[in-house]
Amino acid sequence: MSQKSLTQGPVMKTMLLFALPLVLGDLLQQCYNIADTLVVSRAIGPDALAAVGSAFTLMTFLTSILLGLCLGSGAVFSMRFGEQDFSGLRRAVTSSFVLIGALALGLTALVFGGMEVILWIMQVPDSLTGMMKDYLYAIFWGIPATFLYNYAASLLRGVGNSVVPLVFLAFSAVLNVALDLWFVLGFGWGIAGAAWATVISQYLSGLGLCGYTLWKYPWLLPRGEERRVTQKGIREIAGYSLLTCVQQSVMNFGILMVQGLVNSFGPTVMAAFAAAVKIDAFAYLPVQDFGNAFSTFAAQNYGAGQTRRLKQGFRGAVLASLGFGLLTSVLVWVFAGPLMGLFVDPAQIEIVAQGVDYLRIEGAFYWGIGWLFLWYGLYRGVGKPGMSVVLTVISLGSRVALAYALCPDWLLGVSGIWWAVPIGWFLADAVGLAYYWRKRKGLFVRTAG
Repeated sequence: MSQKSLTQGPVMKTMLLFALPLVLGDLLQQCYNIADTLVVSRAIGPDALAAVGSAFTLMTFLTSILLGLCLGSGAVFSMRFGEQDFSGLRRAVTSSFVLIGALALGLTALVFGGMEVILWIMQVPDSLTGMMKDYLYAIFWGIPATFLYNYAASLLRGVGNSVVPLVFLAFSAVLNVALDLWFVLGFGWGIAGAAWATVISQYLSGLGLCGYTLWKYPWLLPRGEERRVTQKGIREIAGYSLLTCVQQSVMNFGILMVQGLVNSFGPTVMAAFAAAVKIDAFAYLPVQDFGNAFSTFAAQNYGAGQTRRLKQGFRGAVLASLGFGLLTSVLVWVFAGPLMGLFVDPAQIEIVAQGVDYLRIEGAFYWGIGWLFLWYGLYRGVGKPGMSVVLTVISLGSRVALAYALCPDWLLGVSGIWWAVPIGWFLADAVGLAYYWRKRKGLFVRTAG
């Protein structure tokens, strides 16, 4: 069996080596939309940048639903692998694939049927509606591909292999950039060309990773009675996956609501937000993936009853996340201007200024969101995904409420939207810490059932 147990070896080294491919992989995944943004902003103009940026927020919300389901299933895979219950692991594969696959197809049908409603909710300006439709009609076809890749990746990571998903993602990211240039600059397909480049690359990575898993991990394939979809199996997967899905989708629905508020300020603020969000995503993506890696580490050790190792790993994870968050904050604060210049012509002074303001407000507090991702990973890994939902609701609920409350011109204006973000992080961090302190004696101990 080609897999790696996270219940053995030096704690921090094991955790960091497992986390590194996740970080690199998601950085590459961000390249899908980054490539679209760079090409359309330079080749088509600021309106195209605003449209792609707004679509990116929407797609992040939609794909977060599937990502949450896959992350929740991954926690079950990790626990079963930690317990060495391989038959239970294969049963979980059956239940989760059927459940998440059906939801992926339903989501695809829903967004195509609700296109006009989506554009209305997002308050897209009339001048950008045509571009948004062209982009979304293409990019929505990639939703099933997102399911295939993230499902296979969660399964492999659940048994300790975080390297192979990175390899497939690296190939598709490079292909996406090449197709972007070919379709947009070569064929002149405009904003729709950038979307089709992404969709084709997503399908190659998703189908390729699924094929690799079938070929190299035949012991993961359900056999005989393990292929039956049972109510018990669906309930178990749903107990983890749906709560994690709620967490991810609530988080990104809040961001989508903020995007609607940003859109109401017009194309200049939309373009600044579109560029700054890409930089922001790159900046805190490593701590987000470290939190996801820690969740797998926690689930395996929780399933194996390795209480002391789990506690030691959590302490080390907190310090590592804090250190990286502080370093990232310094870099983003210092280089906010040049970073915006990667996406926006420096002559667009107002757009650059808005983006720098956003980056310097949020960038000073990346360590706060790093801790928040660790709370998510910890509670998901020890069988309390509901607590992750609570923290997400607190973080995003306060963010949305404060954004609307602080954005009037007679208060902070657009900067009020930016300030709402770190405030939401710290409110959720405080609740996560309080819950941990209250439950710390029994939190890491696996209970029967």
